[in-house]
Amino acid sequence: MLKILIPTLMLVPTTWLTPTKWLWPTTLVHSLLIALASLSWLSYSSETGWASLNPYMATDPLSTPLLILTCWLLPLMILASQNHMAHEPASRQRMYISLLTSLQIFLIMAFSATEIIMFYVMFEATLIPTLILITRWGNQTERLNAGVYFLFYTLAGSLPLLVALLVLQNHSGTLSLLTLPYTCPPQLSLNADKLWWAGCLMAFLVKMPLYGVHLWLPKAHVEAPVAGSMVLAAVLLKLGGYGMMRIILVLDPLTKELSYPFIILALWGVIMTGSICLRQTDLKSLIAYSSVSHMGLVIAGILIQTPWGFTGALILMIAHGLTSSALFCLANTNYERTHSRTMLLARGLQMVLPLMAAWWFTASLANLALPPLPNLMAELMIIVSLFNWSWWTLILTGAGTLITASYSLYMYLMTQRGPLPPHIIALAPSHSREHLLIALHLLPLILTILKPELIWGWAG
Repeated sequence: MLKILIPTLMLVPTTWLTPTKWLWPTTLVHSLLIALASLSWLSYSSETGWASLNPYMATDPLSTPLLILTCWLLPLMILASQNHMAHEPASRQRMYISLLTSLQIFLIMAFSATEIIMFYVMFEATLIPTLILITRWGNQTERLNAGVYFLFYTLAGSLPLLVALLVLQNHSGTLSLLTLPYTCPPQLSLNADKLWWAGCLMAFLVKMPLYGVHLWLPKAHVEAPVAGSMVLAAVLLKLGGYGMMRIILVLDPLTKELSYPFIILALWGVIMTGSICLRQTDLKSLIAYSSVSHMGLVIAGILIQTPWGFTGALILMIAHGLTSSALFCLANTNYERTHSRTMLLARGLQMVLPLMAAWWFTASLANLALPPLPNLMAELMIIVSLFNWSWWTLILTGAGTLITASYSLYMYLMTQRGPLPPHIIALAPSHSREHLLIALHLLPLILTILKPELIWGWAG
């Protein structure tokens, strides 16, 4: 565990002590080495499922894929931000990289925590660097508004969780994930217990986000700089899913009855946010709303509580993390050249940047869940487990997949095909840095087709 955490901690002094000329290459290579070292977590040695155990942290088949995704993302964020940070003063560039690193530190500690209170503290701690990234390096003046939305939605959801966790600690005497499954389950019969159940899940449902409490997400995405959007889409939303999977084991008897409205809301959200995507003009906003619709499937998969639902949810979290992060990077490469996120003003780019169009095509197909990709495997698992629970859900999930395919193709056709608008006269060519960035997103996604059990989680 420490072989990853200590180098990540040391990345902060490295950032501040490196000469300005070497700042970006040094931090990039350092973080890439950490990402490669994190792959060693994939080899499980233990029979129990827990590995790398120490008193505070451990990895198991559920947290390992998310931990590796977190480590994999830091070098990609550094690669993506290099161009638009080049004109800033050196101290601000260092600050920016330090914030990204601190996010990685908090996320590693959140995903590997064996104590739920430690997970809670780290869950909250990720708010601070993200908030600074959005409010300081965002694009428009609305970034402050977006930051306030982001902060207060998450805080309002997660304060009841703290109270609920303290109640659980009082009852069972422990909050350790290693022992909680073996403690005497709480006798959930009173009305207050139903409130406690809602308190336990609400924080994670806001973070995912569930349709209805999702309004902070499009705002935060649209206003954040590219690294902020990448880390939000790829890892921070997954904190919600991970937390739900961990805590739902304790909530067992009540979830059967109380989860109905949440499953229905999540599936309705898949259709509603997909429909919103179909009439978006803003490219980043479209990708942000598509995240909400994918996370709706994840919420439904987790709340059903079947092995297939859990597996599908975990695979979809990983696959969506890589896909939507790649889409945000591609949107950013367009934005850096045309200085507009409006799809009507920046279309027909295949004429100018043909290789970028190939990346766009691959990422859009991954977003709509093309057959061999893990995205489809995950969606099928979730849809089948939902169908098994109630066949009515097929209407919602079927419509959802149809709409997802429609808006993914709409996004690709709007940005890449057709004639080039007359106001686009000179565009900078695409750089090797950008191609490497997208390749490092999509290659892991394509390679997991060959060995999907790496991201199966518990049910493998």
